[in-house]
Amino acid sequence: MASTIKRPTSAHQWILIGLGIVLTILMLIVPLILIFTQAFSGGVELLRQNLSEDYMQHALGLTLLAAVLTVPINLVFGILLAWCVTHYDFFGRRLLITLVEIPYATSPVVAGFCYLVVYGLEGVIGQWLYEKDVQLMFAWPGIIMVTVFVTAPYIARILMPLMQKQGTEEEIAALSLGATGWQIFRHVTLPNIKWALLYGAVITNARAVGEFGAVAVVSGTIMNQTLTLPLLVEQLNNDYKTAAAFTAAALLACMALLTLILKTTMEWRQERREAEAKDDNAN
Repeated sequence: MASTIKRPTSAHQWILIGLGIVLTILMLIVPLILIFTQAFSGGVELLRQNLSEDYMQHALGLTLLAAVLTVPINLVFGILLAWCVTHYDFFGRRLLITLVEIPYATSPVVAGFCYLVVYGLEGVIGQWLYEKDVQLMFAWPGIIMVTVFVTAPYIARILMPLMQKQGTEEEIAALSLGATGWQIFRHVTLPNIKWALLYGAVITNARAVGEFGAVAVVSGTIMNQTLTLPLLVEQLNNDYKTAAAFTAAALLACMALLTLILKTTMEWRQERREAEAKDDNAN
């Protein structure tokens, strides 16, 4: 199939391209440059001082903890869900596919409030947990819970169409040859979905690191206890600690840029892999 991408040939096409570039620079590049400019505006020594503050290091650690725990949980959840809905036809299958998109349609603030009602002291479950000296809300476990909720669809929604397209012929063939379920997954399923899986993990990580609304509701925004980097940026800005706020924002921006680099690399490798596969089929 011939490529549908073509070079612009008329003035209005060049104008549209130029407009897109200008808007991209104004809406994306300029704010990013401003963040780093403001972070370094007080000099390297002030930047180092802000980075060494206990609240900054604690917020960074909590943010990374949320991402480190959220991504593996969603990897397992996404693989299991995608496997179920693409390999089996059962009653409620369509409903299950619809339910997984609830975090897309639900405001993070609403999601956080729902968790607060259920697992906070106002709820039966929350009261029972409190009697057992287990605190979920206004503590790091609650932050993990809502972060998992808002990121739950990403890996599953990436894997489902891919696994549906690939079908089950290779897995059935491996099963007929005597392979176990784990062997089939390791040697057949996983190699076919590994790049999509990594891509989904990167997207999930980016969402987990930057989550604000749901975390703000269940965290209680307690300094040195439940402040992630996004919450810390708002807290410092409200306290008129502008340089420190931009320092925290710069840390988030660095994480975002790293995520972007990983995402772009994976997309490039996937496109290269698909191109090589097409060339092999053509030959």
